[in-house]
Amino acid sequence: MALVNGNPDSTLGVDDRGLLYGDGLFETLAVRHGRPCLWQRHLARLRHGAERLRIPMPDLRQLRHEAEQLVGPCQSGVLKIILTRGVSGRGYRPPDDARPTRIVTFADTPRYHADIMTRGAHLRICKTRLGSNPSLAGMKTLNRLEQVLARDEWSDPEIDEGLMCDSEGNLIEGTMSNLFLLRGGVLLTPDLSACGVAGVMRGVVLDLAPRLGLSPRIEKITLQDLASADALFVTNSLIGLWPVSVVDGLKFDCRALSESMIRMVMKEGFEA
Repeated sequence: MALVNGNPDSTLGVDDRGLLYGDGLFETLAVRHGRPCLWQRHLARLRHGAERLRIPMPDLRQLRHEAEQLVGPCQSGVLKIILTRGVSGRGYRPPDDARPTRIVTFADTPRYHADIMTRGAHLRICKTRLGSNPSLAGMKTLNRLEQVLARDEWSDPEIDEGLMCDSEGNLIEGTMSNLFLLRGGVLLTPDLSACGVAGVMRGVVLDLAPRLGLSPRIEKITLQDLASADALFVTNSLIGLWPVSVVDGLKFDCRALSESMIRMVMKEGFEA
């Protein structure tokens, strides 16, 4: 199900800059109990990205109405909001009077391993590297080719996610998630100032850290740092939090993550 600029449609004009250049942003929201989760956080990130790219934001009341229209009586699913700069003539230069294209879609929740919370996620290190560009770092732009190439590196159904490094070998994120390391009472997550996506659920975890008795730190993390971690987990808006049990043969104890921590993150992350 999809709405394009408020109209039932599933097509996009061939001259839309989102299609031509990946000129736009998107947000992916979990729907629980019939309502989009973390709506305000997602809108804040969309607004921040739109300001950085100088793309006019849509009317927020209209956007919410369209989301509710698509969700309807459904209790769960995935809501996606796409904002492109809209139609323009040839060439990279953005138009002075951009008229953005607004796309809202709704789909079923993806299926993952049913026992992943007890089994722990199995991760691999991807060969595909993330290019550094502070001008785009943190944003969830429509250009996901690095993630596409990384995800194409494996077909083993036992692998749940792949971790990606930057050109210097620093760990940055998963193909669809953010990474956290737990070491003593310190919660570490990679610095995303040069590349990577600042996930909404990542923000939830960082905000919750003091209430969990943890000291949050954002810094460079290398592959060697994995070996000294007490526990690992990954997050995104659809999965919430996954404890990690294996990264390329390196094993971690999922029990090092307290059940109270997991419950608090899940509760906060999936509140509508």
